[in-house]
Amino acid sequence: MFAASVAVGGAAQAVVAESADGARFDAFLDQAVQHYQLPGIAMGVIEDGKLVYRGTRGELVAGQGAAINDDSLFKIASNTKAMTAAVLARLVQAGKLRWDDPVTKHLPQFRMQDPWVTRNMQVRDLLIHNSGLGLGAGDLMLWPEPNNFDRSDIIAGLAHLKPTGSFRSEYAYDNLMYVVAGEVAAAAGGKPYAQLLREEIFQPLGMQRCQVGAWSPAAVGNIAQPHQRDGKRNVAAERDPPQLTDFPSMAAGGVRCSLNDMLRWMQVLLDPAQAPGWLDATQRRALWTAHMPMPISQRLRDWDNTHFYAYGYGWRLSDMDGQWKVAHTGTLSGMYSSLALLPDRRTGVVILINGEGEDARTALMQAMLKHYTAPAGDVDVLHYAQLIETAAAQRRSAGHVRPALPAARAATVAEFGSKAGVWQDPWFGEVSLCRRDGKLQFASVKSPRMTGQVMRAGERWYVSWQGLGEDADAWLEFSGDAQQPRLQLRAIDPDIDFSYDYPDLEFQRRDDCR
Repeated sequence: MFAASVAVGGAAQAVVAESADGARFDAFLDQAVQHYQLPGIAMGVIEDGKLVYRGTRGELVAGQGAAINDDSLFKIASNTKAMTAAVLARLVQAGKLRWDDPVTKHLPQFRMQDPWVTRNMQVRDLLIHNSGLGLGAGDLMLWPEPNNFDRSDIIAGLAHLKPTGSFRSEYAYDNLMYVVAGEVAAAAGGKPYAQLLREEIFQPLGMQRCQVGAWSPAAVGNIAQPHQRDGKRNVAAERDPPQLTDFPSMAAGGVRCSLNDMLRWMQVLLDPAQAPGWLDATQRRALWTAHMPMPISQRLRDWDNTHFYAYGYGWRLSDMDGQWKVAHTGTLSGMYSSLALLPDRRTGVVILINGEGEDARTALMQAMLKHYTAPAGDVDVLHYAQLIETAAAQRRSAGHVRPALPAARAATVAEFGSKAGVWQDPWFGEVSLCRRDGKLQFASVKSPRMTGQVMRAGERWYVSWQGLGEDADAWLEFSGDAQQPRLQLRAIDPDIDFSYDYPDLEFQRRDDCR
């Protein structure tokens, strides 16, 4: 055991300090809900180390009447990464590992495509998106969920993913390395990742409602469900079963916490005195050190006057109007989170949304932070919503939209000919392009939700996925010869989510349809 014995109180018992800004924060929250028609949201603010605001709106499930409150659980998605990094920092502090340990010291089976990278990949490299792999490489082993990949599949699959750049030369966001990081923690700590997270983070810090690993939503209750937009309605999608398993991507984005839990997490990060001895100054500094430079977008320059942008251990670091900012976002289908800290002010904001809220979290967080970094500007959520919508209109006018396809129809087995059959990719595994239920379908063995009907548009073929939305649809591109036929997938929509990692797939035909 190396969970510190720290006497702390959970945020659920904390009293909100008096704040003259509560009405303004309420207004911002209402603007976000109304403008973006959100099913539900929770937002909290720590100011100078004190809890000054908690606000919730909407329902756990739209239309069912159960209101979101401070203890409702949300998927925090990639805000999990900071917790994974903190578990590793605790292990370093306890002498169980070092940041510069080779990954193979703890996971001898770890392999990258390049043997030199395999030998030289350190624990710290797993956290800072510098592996040389492309954006979202291998994410189809993680999402869509549920699927049949396990952590050993993911680690084995890394050897087949081709780098797009040199190791440690450039930033490219990566989820798979955080899965590896979770397994390094488990090996060094002698316990499963989920148990370590409970013992090293949740229990000592009093984050009483957070869930990780296998757990029962039916028993825990008060859980916000993800939603998708259906016309003018929010519809619950991918609702929880009574029991959840410890799925492979847990260390990259699998934690659920309440608003109260996240406020407690923020307080401890902003003020070490909240949990004496939990994490020493050396390891706190390591988490928030700029380890990997990141490109600065024009929007960051225009909105925040940003001069530096870098990745720490599980955190994005930047300057905003001359103030130090430490932040991260989280995105899973139908769930969005955002957490931003201004450490020199001991101030932070957290936002949790259970609907399609990418633009909502951006506009709301921006308005909230500007309240502290540039109060004279007097801007609100609608100001940033307008800027986002103008930029989106410009992208559409520049052609960054799903192209209009020729009249499409269902493909037939007869015209598909020898393209039908069983195909194999080295890391994604087996898929079939065969007749199922009277239709020509693409179906993955390892990822059952990657099932869709093969369509023909002009002289081209594409997959129309079942239940994933047309934004994910992909062209089927065939090459090679009769002896070595090849199949690749290409996104139709240029703005497809990067986790649909089609560029890294390269199938070879293995057999006829069975």
